[in-house]
Amino acid sequence: MLEVRGSNPFGSTLVFMTSIAVLDYGLGNLRSVFRGLTAAGASPVLTADPEVIAAADGILLPGVGAFAEGMEMLAPLVPLIKEQAEEKPLMGICLGMQMLLEESEEHGIHEGLSFIPGRIRMFAKAEGFKVPQMGWNSISPQQNHPLFEGIEDGTYVYFVHSYYADTTPEATIAKTEYGISYASAVASGNVMGTQFHPEKSGDAGIRILGNFVSLCD
Repeated sequence: MLEVRGSNPFGSTLVFMTSIAVLDYGLGNLRSVFRGLTAAGASPVLTADPEVIAAADGILLPGVGAFAEGMEMLAPLVPLIKEQAEEKPLMGICLGMQMLLEESEEHGIHEGLSFIPGRIRMFAKAEGFKVPQMGWNSISPQQNHPLFEGIEDGTYVYFVHSYYADTTPEATIAKTEYGISYASAVASGNVMGTQFHPEKSGDAGIRILGNFVSLCD
């Protein structure tokens, strides 16, 4: 493993032999993601440094906010992300997951990273379902994907979102019901993502992050 350097949310320098590069591109709940990965047994490094990203064993793409702004802020790192995803695991969370898809219809049509087929769409109004979906809901893992090893069907995790992934069955590794049945987790090759926040989802979320870390070993 290569030694990498970065900073934690508290400003001190960290040196690790194995790392997850948490992309610090200006949008994202970095502190809670950092703590979640640490609890999962990882050595996270918050960074936008290409050398650190290239040296890391895995990449985590967090994100909160609007799709177009996320892609604009991420733009300088996109070529490197696409290159690195051919060699190592990449996980997106919330907006980070949405940006893995081909495009989004949030405030117009905007191009995504195109790792995952499909489009990000807004929830339609449905009686009894508020938009955004905010709070705990259950997931149904699909395809025995290793990201969900040890996670039972019906496990509750934490969501905050108004848009969802409209993708293929092949790319869907977990489903959730919220007015409709939609892909709450996606994957293709080394790339995977969750619409929910594992770092805010208690023991189950830490297990999911731990499964991702294991894929990076």
